[in-house]
Amino acid sequence: MGLAALALESNPVFPSYPERMAEADVSAGLVLPNAAVAILGKGGAVATLLLVFMAVTSASSAEFIAVSSIFTYDIYQTYFNPKASGKRLIYMAHACVMVYAILLASFSTGLYWPPTYSADIGISMGYIYLMMGVIISSAVLPATLTLLWSKQNMIAATLSPILGLTCSLIAWLVTAKTQYGDLSVASTGSNNPMLAGNVVALLSPLIFVPVLTFSFGPQNYDYKSMLQIRRGDDGDIAKENDIDLELVPGAGTITDQDHLDEQVKLKRASFKARTVTAVMTVCFLVLWPIPLYGTSYIFSKGFFTAWVSVAMGWLFCSAIGVGLYPLYEGRHSIKHTFKGIMLDLQGKGVKNRGRQDVLNGEVENYESGTQSPVEMEKKTGITTEKAT
Repeated sequence: MGLAALALESNPVFPSYPERMAEADVSAGLVLPNAAVAILGKGGAVATLLLVFMAVTSASSAEFIAVSSIFTYDIYQTYFNPKASGKRLIYMAHACVMVYAILLASFSTGLYWPPTYSADIGISMGYIYLMMGVIISSAVLPATLTLLWSKQNMIAATLSPILGLTCSLIAWLVTAKTQYGDLSVASTGSNNPMLAGNVVALLSPLIFVPVLTFSFGPQNYDYKSMLQIRRGDDGDIAKENDIDLELVPGAGTITDQDHLDEQVKLKRASFKARTVTAVMTVCFLVLWPIPLYGTSYIFSKGFFTAWVSVAMGWLFCSAIGVGLYPLYEGRHSIKHTFKGIMLDLQGKGVKNRGRQDVLNGEVENYESGTQSPVEMEKKTGITTEKAT
């Protein structure tokens, strides 16, 4: 859409015609809606609003789940209440979501205050996007080595992001002060200060991690403690609501064979992920941009056409991989779900009644975990399905 905006900016259908888009509008993220309106009219504006709404709600939901999970299980249960019940953990997760939502909304509103935006006040989306690298990039390498390098010790993994953040902030602000003489939104948001902060944040752990690791001794972590991670116990909630966890998908007892099968799948997926990551990294960071930069190549019309075609093809491949393939992969589950919904709506099927009887605790002489799947099938009429 950025290329479309550049191509249509001199066309009368473009919203800002005959003027070019203001720098503040570009930083505020208005390139997409302007291009959409130029191409599709009012329908483009509606489509953009829907797209942004879906992206914001999806990203916010993911952040709420991540923050609440980290706080509930990694902080609250680990350090404050190791014996917390499932009901208590859910309560803490819900409370964390509410508090974080208020903080997130307040912080995002504060960044854009006062409402009347200008280049000297308010924080644009471009500023936030670049500043994120300054703040969080120092954790990229330590987090990666936590999984890929067993020798990295706890001190290196803990202190490297903090030291990297300190160095990146210094590089960012010193560069802005040196080049522009002051520290303002305009000066700190300029290209060179942001570049200095991002580069220092990303590369400084290359020094801190090995120095701290070999200064305090390699830890030689064997990753076995990760196998001790267990899901929260929801038994008290299930008991309170007369629900049998053995009949809830994914909540039953996990056998040793299930664990071994899971390890095989994880190793296969890990190999695929590493291979794809390595190939894409070499292509996107070396083979594709370096020759163009090194030769100072200026795009010809034919080369630019090919560039745009490849970009559009990549977008379609991404849309298929992210939007359509999951539907194909989960077609059996979707079919099973819709079939169950239709049976419930029509009031058909004895098996549905049997399942509900068990879930409501109405099957006599039944205790969770005491009967085999075959016995349960005979007793309840519920067919046990194996995960594929």
